Amino acid sequence: MNKNKANSLYALTAAALVLPGLMPNLAKAADEDSVDFQYSHYQEGKRDIFGLTTNNFSVSPSQQTKLPQNLNPIEVDSLHGSGRFTLTDRVKFAFNYTQDTWSGATPLGTVPVASGGNHPKYKVDKQFNITSISGASPVTRSGIGLGYPFIDRKLKNFFNAISDPNTGDSLPGQKNNKLTHVLSYASPETRKQGDFKLSYEWDEAGLDVGGGVSIENDYESRFGSLGGHFDFNQKQTAFNWGVSYTNSDTNATLDPDGLNFTDTLAYDDSYYEGVYDSDGNQTGVKETFQKPKVEAGRVDNTWKFDKNTGAALTNALLRGSRQDWGSQLGLTQVLSKNALLDLGFGYTRSTGYLGNPYKNVYVNNATFKPGAELGSVSSYTTLEIRPDERNLFNWHLGYSQFVEPLDAALHFNYSFAHDDWGINAHTFEADWVQPLGTGWTVTPRIRYYSQSAADFYAPFITGAIEEGVYDPDTSEEITPPKTLKELPEHYSSDQRLSGFGTLSGGVTVNKQFTKGVSLETGFEYYTHQGGLKIGGGGEQDFADFDYWVANAALKVNLGALNSGGSSHDGHGGHHHHHSNAPAGVMFDHALPKSGDFMVGYRYMRSEQAGNLLFGSNPVGIGSARANGCGGKECAVTPDFMSMNMHMLDLMYAPTDWLTLMLMPQWMDMEMTMTPNPNVQLTGGHSGHASIHDHETGGIGDTGMYALFKVFDNSHHHLTLSLGGTAPTGDVDITLRKTGMVPVYNERIHYGMQLGSGTWDFKPTLTYAGEAEKFSWGAQAGGTLRLEGRNESGFAFGDIFQGSAWGGYQWTNWLATTVRGVYTWQDRVHGAYPASKEIDPFTQLPFVPQHIGTFDQPGNYGGQFVDLGLGINITAPNGAFAGNSVKFEWLQPLHTDYNGYQLDRDGALSVTWSYGF
Repeated sequence: MNKNKANSLYALTAAALVLPGLMPNLAKAADEDSVDFQYSHYQEGKRDIFGLTTNNFSVSPSQQTKLPQNLNPIEVDSLHGSGRFTLTDRVKFAFNYTQDTWSGATPLGTVPVASGGNHPKYKVDKQFNITSISGASPVTRSGIGLGYPFIDRKLKNFFNAISDPNTGDSLPGQKNNKLTHVLSYASPETRKQGDFKLSYEWDEAGLDVGGGVSIENDYESRFGSLGGHFDFNQKQTAFNWGVSYTNSDTNATLDPDGLNFTDTLAYDDSYYEGVYDSDGNQTGVKETFQKPKVEAGRVDNTWKFDKNTGAALTNALLRGSRQDWGSQLGLTQVLSKNALLDLGFGYTRSTGYLGNPYKNVYVNNATFKPGAELGSVSSYTTLEIRPDERNLFNWHLGYSQFVEPLDAALHFNYSFAHDDWGINAHTFEADWVQPLGTGWTVTPRIRYYSQSAADFYAPFITGAIEEGVYDPDTSEEITPPKTLKELPEHYSSDQRLSGFGTLSGGVTVNKQFTKGVSLETGFEYYTHQGGLKIGGGGEQDFADFDYWVANAALKVNLGALNSGGSSHDGHGGHHHHHSNAPAGVMFDHALPKSGDFMVGYRYMRSEQAGNLLFGSNPVGIGSARANGCGGKECAVTPDFMSMNMHMLDLMYAPTDWLTLMLMPQWMDMEMTMTPNPNVQLTGGHSGHASIHDHETGGIGDTGMYALFKVFDNSHHHLTLSLGGTAPTGDVDITLRKTGMVPVYNERIHYGMQLGSGTWDFKPTLTYAGEAEKFSWGAQAGGTLRLEGRNESGFAFGDIFQGSAWGGYQWTNWLATTVRGVYTWQDRVHGAYPASKEIDPFTQLPFVPQHIGTFDQPGNYGGQFVDLGLGINITAPNGAFAGNSVKFEWLQPLHTDYNGYQLDRDGALSVTWSYGF
């Protein structure tokens, strides 16, 4: 390849790489060592939900209305970090870490509006007519008829109005087939994924080996891959190949409040059978086994029997496993010095449980009397059933054109996917990468996607039978019952399997700074509509919604930093801006000289488990339940809690004596609880039947600091840090509406909110010294809440912390540290305001009953003494020169809590930093 063509190709591919993952097959053309951090937010708009304005089920179209609903729609916060490093001339290593936390309202299923599947919070008159709608969010009726005996007498009136969604035929009566989603609200859940790739490069070929794992509360995947490339025609032609394997397990706890209204028999291998005495009274439960309807996936049920209330399903766990085999082939061809063509083909075979355990299908079974007169309709929900096999084929065509007069690049991509579920999908994408000078690049883009519906997709399903004819005198069967319409073998109302199209537009802006650092931000808006499907025939407009995605990224090109050039140390190399302090110490040093930068990543994890403590004394669970919840008996007690904190350290020195520091944070927390089986709940609430957990995650509070060199020489450093955090973390995360928490807007436990909700002042004074191979230091700092209450009515307590440490440098790259830490933290002040919601069981103001020790403001804070053991690794030269990695484990020595709290297990701190 001649030099001019190579330069044009480099400019083209470099422009393409401004968009993350836009052209993966071209990435190797500019695959330099780098570290990237990216945050993105996905947000859906609220959906239009319809229901009835009458409660007597005599339906006409004018009595169907859009319902007010205040459930927050689905939103997802994602954190992504990646690194690519050259280990030798031919060996490269890459890794990725992704963490997603999502929550909000999503469709559980689809029903005809006339069925009454959605209902708001309303007031009714004596004739059951709704007189006012308060604006509470609609929810699904419990099985539409199950548990509501008065409905059955009137079903004929409104199910006569429904057309059969499978055949298009109308049942007798007025046709009215308007559909609506039924929403289900999910509390926050977190998924974590890590993967790696190890690559070996020959002169004209390469081999990649990779693998990883993805873990979430109810789903786990493990995957591996093998791939490579061959270059021909003086590297103007590249052939790419790859194979992959994924093994996944589903362990989903079904909604406990819907267990008695959702049919799980297709997946059950057992069900209960009542045991009765001679008087016909039920005395127990006997388990009976059956063969499930489907082989992929099974439901394990737990039953509870009470002589007064009978048997009830208390817990159901859907288990399933799947395997995915994939293969990919690709060809990249340089057409000219300014043009590239990219062709690809992929095949994936999936087997096993391929369903969604949280999607239900509404079933209407109509019974006709002889002569086709409708007698009754029974209605219920059931878990969806998808085929246990899927073969997916996809084709890709990409074209890239470098436009020399504008120094820009045009990219166009088309993809087509086809599977044996009946889905055909088309994707058209185009973007224009336009450099603007002085390191700025702007990239507008447009995307259109269309797919046909899966063969087994149906908003809801219907079945019909004709009653048998019996002799009125002898009850002998004259004509047996006849099935008029069977339920399909497979069915799903998941909107992602329907026919629809999406149209989106967005823009990405990138700023390239000197020294290989770039900042990027992007925004894209999507509209999802059935009417956008190619050729028409998409889903009705009830399924339409909009959503948007925003992202921000920091990218550090280590290759550019290592490319040479002058530096402040006069040797053309890196500054070693790293301190000898342990990993858990922050704000301990300023940057050496004006103009210096440092970028770093900090991870902290703390865990609580084991005994419950009152002060420093272990207490039994009975004592904690009786005394730890403010005069009430605790309904739950904690077993385990973890907190993970991810932080970026961005430092810049505008002068020799001042360093500015910005620290965005990402938080995620998990708490596992055990219910109190003896707690007495009021209002008929159902409690949790088994150990359960809560999760939260998202952006935490954002730190902004100024570090001053009070005293600084070659052996002694005194640094003052002044600054604090802005309340960017949520403090209003709520629990999911359940039988135990039968209202919306009930906030989760104080310690699981993502921020403080207050502006916080955090001064710190640090001394550090060193002599030969020894280092030492001490720090005093604290947190002062500048507001007495946050928007949720409380404030976390002030904090003081002091620590001292010593270290020894064993080699020019390895040091160890020992640290002692004392921490004092005040209790939570204030409290969540009393709920304004009305308890639907008692019709009185709601009083929280899902309470534990962590719901009491007095059960926070205390005094703590810890011992820290650390390892510091700094690369003095070679491929990783300038990188520093530190680890510190903090072991609790003494704990004296305020009130009742779960014992501390310890904390881990890990930091990475790079100065330049």
